[in-house]
Amino acid sequence: MSRFAMLAAACLMVAACGTQSPAAPPSSAAAREPGYPVTIKNCGQDYTFPAGPRRVVVMNGGSIGEVSSLLALGLGDRILANLQSYGASDEPGRAEAVAALPTGDFKRTSFNDIPRESMLGLRPDFVLATSGRQFEPRDGFATREELRAAGAPTYTPESTCGVGVRQDQSIEDSYTLLRDLGRIFQVSDRAEQLIAESKRRIAAVSAKVAGRPKPRAMLIIPGMTMGSNAFSSIGAKGIWNDIFAKAGAVNAFENTTDDLFTNLSKEQVAATQVDVVVIVDWLNPDPDAEARKLFAQFPHWGKRYVVLSDSAYVAPNNATAVEKIAKVIHPEAF
Repeated sequence: MSRFAMLAAACLMVAACGTQSPAAPPSSAAAREPGYPVTIKNCGQDYTFPAGPRRVVVMNGGSIGEVSSLLALGLGDRILANLQSYGASDEPGRAEAVAALPTGDFKRTSFNDIPRESMLGLRPDFVLATSGRQFEPRDGFATREELRAAGAPTYTPESTCGVGVRQDQSIEDSYTLLRDLGRIFQVSDRAEQLIAESKRRIAAVSAKVAGRPKPRAMLIIPGMTMGSNAFSSIGAKGIWNDIFAKAGAVNAFENTTDDLFTNLSKEQVAATQVDVVVIVDWLNPDPDAEARKLFAQFPHWGKRYVVLSDSAYVAPNNATAVEKIAKVIHPEAF
């Protein structure tokens, strides 16, 4: 498995967040900004923001949910460098907005991310990451302690602070991310609007599929290699299980491992009944071709599938994933 694939797999399976040193006191100029200072608890530590961040760095981590959240909140102009990109999005215009963000001029690490010296040289005032792994010095990254000392509070989604993916990860974790960013940037009204609209859309879908049979779904990320077997990027534990449940489905592979991704042979996959396939579009020139390839190998599955991108993660648009999956598996309800 490549080093980048290892980090991509760690988009939800992360190292524990490290202990942080005390925050520096806000400057007198920053303290005059209305609504500040703001203190956020993240990964068991308090981080104080003396003012709204204006030099934000978004690390890669194999995800797209963090930068998508910032853009959904209207904060694209605060981003100094963004390393997240899937080349696709489930929201109109979002992929183009991501592509238009600055990416920084530096040599990336073997994880396709920003190395320590380059990070510190950018002088960020906020660093947003997908996992605690992105602050590990052994991998060439600046630590959370170093960044705090340099005036940059750090943040990872709460659901990915522990070692491995939290078993009960859900869409609520996406709402926590939005609420925390809303407080940090003083755009809580916008965050709550996004959350309320998401809840409304998901409740509408769940009501339509209530009481119907629950097809067995498989989520797979073609192109990502998480283990030694041919099918090592099939989602097992993760937010997609809550997405499936809201859409009226179950994960056919949820109980094959306690990890984020299962690592199966073709024979093991063939022995599992799959009613619908969810293809996650990760820098994929033709995700539909990937679906056709799977159905050629497993013709007994049928041919129902849906392509998703950023809505399959801890992100602001999980309602889109719920809607798209539900309309494929329960078309009669719509």
